[in-house]
Amino acid sequence: MHIFDELKERGLIFQTTDEEALRQELEEGQVSYYTGYDPTADSLHLGHLVAILTSRRLQLAGHKPYALVGGATGLIGDPSFKDAERSLQTKETVEGWVKSIQGQLAGLLDFENGQNKAEMVNNYDWFSDISFIDFLRDVGKYFTVNYMMSKESVKKRIETGISYTEFAYQIMQGYDFFILNQKHGVTLQIGGSDQWGNMTAGTELLRRKADKTGHVITVPLITDASGKKFGKSEGNAVWLNADKTSPYEMYQFWMNVMDDDAVRFLKIFTFLSLDEIEEIRKQFEAAPHERLAQKILAREVVTLVHGEKAYQEALNITEQLFAGNIKNLSVKELKQGLRGVPNYQVQAEDNLNIVDLLVTAGVVNSKRQAREDVQNGAIYLNGERIQDLDYTLSDADKLENELTVIRRGKKKYFVLTY
Repeated sequence: MHIFDELKERGLIFQTTDEEALRQELEEGQVSYYTGYDPTADSLHLGHLVAILTSRRLQLAGHKPYALVGGATGLIGDPSFKDAERSLQTKETVEGWVKSIQGQLAGLLDFENGQNKAEMVNNYDWFSDISFIDFLRDVGKYFTVNYMMSKESVKKRIETGISYTEFAYQIMQGYDFFILNQKHGVTLQIGGSDQWGNMTAGTELLRRKADKTGHVITVPLITDASGKKFGKSEGNAVWLNADKTSPYEMYQFWMNVMDDDAVRFLKIFTFLSLDEIEEIRKQFEAAPHERLAQKILAREVVTLVHGEKAYQEALNITEQLFAGNIKNLSVKELKQGLRGVPNYQVQAEDNLNIVDLLVTAGVVNSKRQAREDVQNGAIYLNGERIQDLDYTLSDADKLENELTVIRRGKKKYFVLTY
């Protein structure tokens, strides 16, 4: 299958500037292309992964990727579909974020092998060398205010206000495309559908300043079946940094996607062939309660982002927590699996009797409820049922001398730390 057709079949093409011309260029030989990532945090998230994996698919088809981390544009802030001005970060902060994001990209594209190995670029390298006067004369003159005002990203902010800083962002992104074309022969840019206005500013600059044709592919902004977008602005970001979103949490995210999304996400987020995915779809629809599509999706994406060892660890944590086998897990694994559950720091003066401690730690609201839960067998310490009202916690209950896990009922976990 032609790479363009495969991208379409996987639901990865939202818009293109000239499909016929781009398809022909991809057929005729190696195409150099780029995707830009602004350092707005110290990590990329699943929303970015769509463009990264699209870039990787093109690389596997023989084309050459350039990964641009925007050390300059990250200092300005993209206004696209933002309700308010971004907070400007210090140069030192942005530089740190650039390095972190470059490290993540290094694990997802091939920067070492073949004539089409990926190359990392930073637009600070060319923006730091150009004066404001030269930029206005050599770049700004090719953009009319009317053209810039017509962009959706700008129009949405006119009423609430947009600074000249953010207003000029589209010119900066356009200049990125121009420079990469001049230096590396880049003729294609890939990005999210919310970037269409900024990306076509690049094709416009290429046309007007160099009389060249550039191409754009936008990938769709991924939403779940309820219409909720993946991304940090939505407050539901799944980060690619394991310290921000653990492999276990990422595994659980994919395990919990809705049935209506599971097969679609296999096409977008995995490198399984379309034939393999079709076979999975048939099995999944025949027995959706077995969650085959979610299990394979979780396996593939966690392994892709964090590696086989992290996937196996996430799977083990899932199985042991489900079975209540707390003592089969290390404290490190428990911290990963129970991150986000209610936590209580035990104080030296606390009464360690099970009834009193359940109330003090906020596991239950009253001693009466605590006594009932203990007597009814609803309370577990480190996976073992406690039914003795006089039970008092001791050092033996501290796992690796760091924490104790309380479970109330089948699924409600609480963590005591010391």
